[in-house]
Amino acid sequence: MDIRVKQRVVVEALEDVKGHDIVVFNTARLPSMFERVVIASGDSNRQVKALADRVQERVREFGARVYGVEGESSGEWVLVDLGDVVVHIMHPTVRDFYNLEEIWGGKPVKLKTPKMAKPRAKAPRRRRSR
Repeated sequence: MDIRVKQRVVVEALEDVKGHDIVVFNTARLPSMFERVVIASGDSNRQVKALADRVQERVREFGARVYGVEGESSGEWVLVDLGDVVVHIMHPTVRDFYNLEEIWGGKPVKLKTPKMAKPRAKAPRRRRSR
């Protein structure tokens, strides 16, 4: 999946569940193992978990892989590893404390708002004859 499509899918998934203060940083030029960092806030443990679940669901619908998820048990800060995109979803107080924007900083990616492609259609199931 193209990195721009993947970042758009992630941002739209976060917006679906009312995530706020969403920023995307291009980290391709930094010595890291990923190309984008997405940071978003949720107002409760339940919302943070729901945001992480929605990101995973939407990315899988588009045929991409979720490599790992950290922090779901506490719900204050959940990290979703999508390989070339890493998504941090956290409470605003936790976000202010760790200030990831300063670490990954630089210029945020400006997102265009094109119409999203539809997820990859699954092949219809074959019926077995009896």
